[in-house]
Amino acid sequence: MGRVDIGSGIRRKLPAELEKILADSFYIRTTLIRKNGTPRTIETTFVWEKGGDKIVLSGYPGKRDWVASMARNPAVTVHTVEFEPWFDIPADARVIRDLDEKLPRVMAFIENWALRPGFPRARFKLLLGAVKLNRALRLPWWGPFIIAKRIFMAMPCVEITFTGEPVRRDAGGPPALSEQRDGRPY
Repeated sequence: MGRVDIGSGIRRKLPAELEKILADSFYIRTTLIRKNGTPRTIETTFVWEKGGDKIVLSGYPGKRDWVASMARNPAVTVHTVEFEPWFDIPADARVIRDLDEKLPRVMAFIENWALRPGFPRARFKLLLGAVKLNRALRLPWWGPFIIAKRIFMAMPCVEITFTGEPVRRDAGGPPALSEQRDGRPY
């Protein structure tokens, strides 16, 4: 799988098992701290640059409580979920709102997401190619690109940097997802 650079800084060497899991997974769980101080575990899709110490969480456009929680308290724990063994990784979250900084990360996320079976790859490949060309030529956001810009701006974008050593969890699997509260968007 080709990966796009999502802005990794100092690279921490991860265990080979964990690198394979990150390369082959589409979902990750993250435990964060809510505004009221209680922990919450969510599951999101992500992108990881092979060999890096960062992942980017994103998803469908719209407001997300978990993004606000990570902006308030960036200390999180990332949990692998799709393959054994499972790992817990201490990390820090950084919410990215600036479009110029956000765009390459969101596009890398979409390209990774498009690898999933059943995804309309051809349409998205054409759309992403056109947006990349538009950006490379430094053209204004005009015509159909206005719609793409609105979608990209509305997508959550959180860069997670691994800050500590991954802990292998051989039994019990990843932590359970938290219950949704008050009918809020998950």
